[in-house]
Amino acid sequence: MVTESLSFRLRIAHDHEDLQRVCAVRSLGYGHHLPDLADGLLDPDLQDGDPSTVILLCEDKLTGRAIGTARVQVTTRGPGRLPIEQCIELPDHMREHGRAEITRLSAVPGADPRVRLALWKAGYLYCLATQARWLLIGARSPALVRSYRRLGATELYEDGRTVPLSYAGGLPHYVLTFNVMAAERDWFVSNNALYGFMFDTVHPDLHLFSPRSLFDPIPSVRMPQASHPHVDAPASAPGELID
Repeated sequence: MVTESLSFRLRIAHDHEDLQRVCAVRSLGYGHHLPDLADGLLDPDLQDGDPSTVILLCEDKLTGRAIGTARVQVTTRGPGRLPIEQCIELPDHMREHGRAEITRLSAVPGADPRVRLALWKAGYLYCLATQARWLLIGARSPALVRSYRRLGATELYEDGRTVPLSYAGGLPHYVLTFNVMAAERDWFVSNNALYGFMFDTVHPDLHLFSPRSLFDPIPSVRMPQASHPHVDAPASAPGELID
C-alpha cells in the first residue's frame, strides 16, 4: 500500500456557497461539450437538496478553485428509490440491496485528469460506507460506455438498448451497473490497470467524512429554491472519466 498526494482536495459540499461553485463547474464541464446546456446548469436542482444525496467537490490546492464535482445518491439514506429507477425496471436481485446512482460527474476544461478518477474512487468509497451494493449509471454515448467499462461497469441491457431519462432532458442513455461489493475482487482477477489507484493507494486528499465522526458522512447540502425554472441536464458528462 502506497500513499499518494494529489494536486487537489476532494470533499463533500456542505453549504449554499459550495453548491454555487459546484454549479459553475457543471456549467463549464458540460458546456464545453454541450454549449446549449451551460446556462441551465448555473442553478441547483431538486436532487441537490435531497437527503439521500451528497455532492463531491474538488478544489485545486494552489488556487482554491473548484475544478470537479459529482453527485451521489443512495437508497440507504433516503426514500429507497433512485431517479433512474423511474425510467427503468430493475432486476429482482438488484432491488434486494442498497443502490446508488452517480450523476453530474464533470470537471472544468484543463483540470488535472486525475480529478475524474478521484471522483469515481470517492463515489465508490461512499457507496461502500453507506452499504450500497449496486451502482447505476446513465451514459449518453458509446465512448462514455467504454470508459465506464474500463472502470468495471457492465451494461444492464445485453441488447445495447438506450432508455430516455426523464430527469435528463429525455435524452436516450445507456444504463450500466457496477457491483460495489465485488469490485476489488473483480478488478484484481481481471488485472485492471486502475487497480493500484483504486485499491492499493491511500489518497489523504480525499475527505468523505466529518472530522467530528469517522462514521457519519457529512449531511447533504441544503439550498434555497432556484431563482428560475431549471431544465435538467443529461445524467453523465460525455467522455469525462478517462481520456
